[in-house]
Amino acid sequence: MTRVVITGYSAICGSGTTPGDIVDALVGGQSAVAPIEAWDASSWTCKVAAELKDYNGAKLLGDRKLLKLVRRSDVFGIYAGGQAIDQAGLNAWREALGEAQGAIYSDQTGCIVGSGGGAFEVNYDFFPLMAETGDSLNAFGSELPNMVNPMWLLRSLPNNVLCHVSIRHQLKGTNGCITNHTTSGILAMIESAWALREGQADRMVAIGHDAPIEPQTMHYLDRVGLLGRDVLRPFDARHNGCILGEGAGSFVLETEASARERGATILGEYLGGGDASEGEGIFAIRDDGDGLVRAIRAALDDAGLAADDVGMVVAHGNGTEQSDASEARALKTIFGDKMPPVTAFKWAVGHPFAASGMLDAALGFESVRRGVVPGIATLGEIAPACAGLNVSADTRASRANVVLVLCRGFAGTNAALLLRAVA
Repeated sequence: MTRVVITGYSAICGSGTTPGDIVDALVGGQSAVAPIEAWDASSWTCKVAAELKDYNGAKLLGDRKLLKLVRRSDVFGIYAGGQAIDQAGLNAWREALGEAQGAIYSDQTGCIVGSGGGAFEVNYDFFPLMAETGDSLNAFGSELPNMVNPMWLLRSLPNNVLCHVSIRHQLKGTNGCITNHTTSGILAMIESAWALREGQADRMVAIGHDAPIEPQTMHYLDRVGLLGRDVLRPFDARHNGCILGEGAGSFVLETEASARERGATILGEYLGGGDASEGEGIFAIRDDGDGLVRAIRAALDDAGLAADDVGMVVAHGNGTEQSDASEARALKTIFGDKMPPVTAFKWAVGHPFAASGMLDAALGFESVRRGVVPGIATLGEIAPACAGLNVSADTRASRANVVLVLCRGFAGTNAALLLRAVA
């Protein structure tokens, strides 16, 4: 099977704008969860989220005009993709090839993005006119062309990051946009690796991005009982729900032959991935963690590894009681009493939905490269239903250079991937 290597990776979220800075914050026990600044949430039951402070879209994009065509979530994705591409040196190599060979290089370089598929915020532009015209649909329809931004549709597209990253960096090969709730980002990584294995491309840029911190999303999540109140506590006896975050993560994956040919620094290796659905309902989660067990086993089989080869686990750890308990049960089913150190990052960076898996992968990869397992600083007493899970509030050493990253989403979706760091 074609060996797939990692030559670039990036991350951005409320805790920082690089994987290194974010992991430093995690190891230091620092959380980005704080009172919401995007709107007045003082009267809300959940008043906090992990926002990126001092957000400057123009600075992150390096192009102020582009802000008219993209959303906040897109800014994160475009930034993350560009950072990973720069680290991998893709543009510099292509430009040195000359026009003819550079065109071939671009055709063999692709991009797959996992996105949230849009957000309620794209409809807020209509609110002033709705208030002005009341219940008159005719008046609303007559005035609509005069007040809606002509770029509204372009800004609302779920594949904006795919388009802009590919245009900016001349990625003309295999491409796709995956919108599968929280597992979108991690599935973009898995699909990118398969594109390389199947000979569809020599290099792939995988991106996951989302920015779900907005009023309507938070209102609905609160109404169905998924949001916490102040602190996200994965696997803790006091866990009472998740808290939203925002951001993006990205990886540049290449065939080993491609990386060797251009003398790229190989940072690690993509080993395998798997996904499975429990298919029992929008919010239903099996208590035995069946879907997650099958996703992990598929990833191990894909990688040709045994459970004992895993050095650390980055759990989904969203802080909801049923998800935490079933995830703990799944990990005990896979590892038994030989469980590697387990951690989770959402206590610090929040739950960025479609960016979740890719962000966790970038931070998990950075951590295993350092040989550390950042602790869960909000962990006090392990919940009885999570007993036996190898988690800690303290930073520990990874037992090997392989990290298992887990991700779960609505409708019983589960995904897992395995990455190896190269010393």
